Amino acid sequence: MPDFSTIILFAVAALVLTATPGPDMLLIASRSISQGRAAGFLTYAGIALGTYCHALAAALGLSQLLLTVPVAYDVVRWAGCCYLLYLAYKTIRSERTAFAPASTLTRLSGKRIFLAGLATNLLNPKMALFVVALFPQFVRPGGSSMVVQLLVLASVLNGIGFIVNGAVIILGSKIRIRLSTATRFPKLPQYLLASVFTGLACRLAVQTRS
Repeated sequence: MPDFSTIILFAVAALVLTATPGPDMLLIASRSISQGRAAGFLTYAGIALGTYCHALAAALGLSQLLLTVPVAYDVVRWAGCCYLLYLAYKTIRSERTAFAPASTLTRLSGKRIFLAGLATNLLNPKMALFVVALFPQFVRPGGSSMVVQLLVLASVLNGIGFIVNGAVIILGSKIRIRLSTATRFPKLPQYLLASVFTGLACRLAVQTRS
């Protein structure tokens, strides 16, 4: 396990990274605005699990494939792009009113929201490269197993991310309440969420490994 000073240093770096607006924060915010606080936390839970998966993949050396095999990187990138466009399409086609109370979310829809957050994170090759580049800098070669150390670092990152994104979720749910009185454009949050998915897909389509 990393020593206390290493964890503190990593926590500072994690705070700076998670507080900087990025694709994950944008997705969480748009989910919170369009479907409520529960959807925001479910999305973050999926993203957090994805972080653990990336850390485990890095420990096992699987993430190195994205660095050494360009085709592997492109396969993951285009799969993520297609998936995000599919989510955008499904969001636009949804017949459910965007401002339906969060309590009406069925177990299935909650599961889909969670899995969407997970898949969006897993299918982002930049996240895998980020873990490979950052995490080893805080690993002690002579310490405990690589898997344990990377999972501890992932837990620190997720814990700080929960605090930062939790604030974003609460703010998004308050914006949702304000927008719920605007009956002129009842599906506006759905269009916002679909736009976020489309934007993330375009970002994946044009990004490179460098």
